[in-house]
Amino acid sequence: MSAVTIQQMADRVAQLLEERLGLGGKGLAAKLKRAGRLLPRKVRDAGRLLAGAAQKAQNPKLLGQIDMGEVTEAYDVCLKHLIAIDPVSRRRDLFAGIVGSVGFGVLVLAVAIFGFLAWRGYF
Repeated sequence: MSAVTIQQMADRVAQLLEERLGLGGKGLAAKLKRAGRLLPRKVRDAGRLLAGAAQKAQNPKLLGQIDMGEVTEAYDVCLKHLIAIDPVSRRRDLFAGIVGSVGFGVLVLAVAIFGFLAWRGYF
């Protein structure tokens, strides 16, 4: 394989990170840094390996140091995980979590106010 295919792999993973997780940044390394704990360790490590290989592939002398088996395996790990993510479902779950948290807070506040009023003898 050549430097072009490694760069294409890195670009595809960066594109999926942007589409599925909404991560911005210039290049795969920046997007992986922004992803943080949104990705499992195995996927983060595979992404870093792919980003490093894409960086090395820019230099023809370093191209021979790249293990294409590892790069292909890392690409497959990243692709398998990122394709399984549904961005609509992810947003819906996030919204439901926020609504649930706010609702629980309002419920606790109402119980506290009711308890205070009962304690003061208004009920």
